[in-house]
Amino acid sequence: MTKRAAIPESEVRLMALIKVNELLRHATEHRYGVAAINVFNYETILWVVRAAERERAPVIVQFFPGFDRHISMKYVAYIATDLARKSEVPIAVHLDHSSAADIAVAGVRDGFPSVMVDGSAKPFDENVAMTLEVVKAARVFGVDVEAELGHVGSGANLNDFTDTDLFTKVDDAAAFVELTGCDSLAIAVGNAHGAYKQKPNLDFQRIAAIRERVDVPLVMHGGSDIPDDQIRRSVELGISKFNIATEYDRAYYNFSKEVYDGSQGRISGFGAIQGIGDKMIGFIASKIRLLNPDGISI
Repeated sequence: MTKRAAIPESEVRLMALIKVNELLRHATEHRYGVAAINVFNYETILWVVRAAERERAPVIVQFFPGFDRHISMKYVAYIATDLARKSEVPIAVHLDHSSAADIAVAGVRDGFPSVMVDGSAKPFDENVAMTLEVVKAARVFGVDVEAELGHVGSGANLNDFTDTDLFTKVDDAAAFVELTGCDSLAIAVGNAHGAYKQKPNLDFQRIAAIRERVDVPLVMHGGSDIPDDQIRRSVELGISKFNIATEYDRAYYNFSKEVYDGSQGRISGFGAIQGIGDKMIGFIASKIRLLNPDGISI
């Protein structure tokens, strides 16, 4: 494991936008985690890139397609890939959590180099069929595909992250990857989306067992608010991608509120955005360091 050395700018420009699967396979091999930060406008994308450059470590910019009512997927794909190409460090770009095959395929059409399709709410065979449909379409364009198996529910529902019957089954995970050819797999091991009703307790034995049986990178959704020691242990056991959305969105709100509440007079919306930039970059940088304390890069 070696830290990234300085390289000529001409080479940086050619390699800064990296494929998600290439990055995650390197992370899996070298046992570090990659923060996948959910964005929703230009600034939230820019801050992710700037944080990665500050830490000299890779990161993933990702977009939840449900936000396309606010900003079109194609605009996010263009902005993120453009900033990634100009970055000083490897940046990957990904479409998060497509609930239907046509949404994931639309992400391919709109320029995302990597997409996620989530058929986990469906029976196993239907999840396989849905995922395989996206994999076949994505392969034509050289796009990576993340899939999900097991129920990664809501942190507001205690049962969703405490009932082990909802967790990813080891044998099913191995069979699913074999049948679909997906590039990475999101698993349910005591994690959930959104804010947690109580402190989660991840199933480390299950993570290790799945890692032993599955030969693609593993993904943890619901990475916000999981205790740091559990995150670090998950990295050690072989999870490579950690989705962070709730905490990033909360940080945006809280830092903005501090700016407005601390203002002694009129402040502009643009001024508020400029005022929180350093703090947002600092927040992301802290997540990068948590997942990748040695600053390993590809």
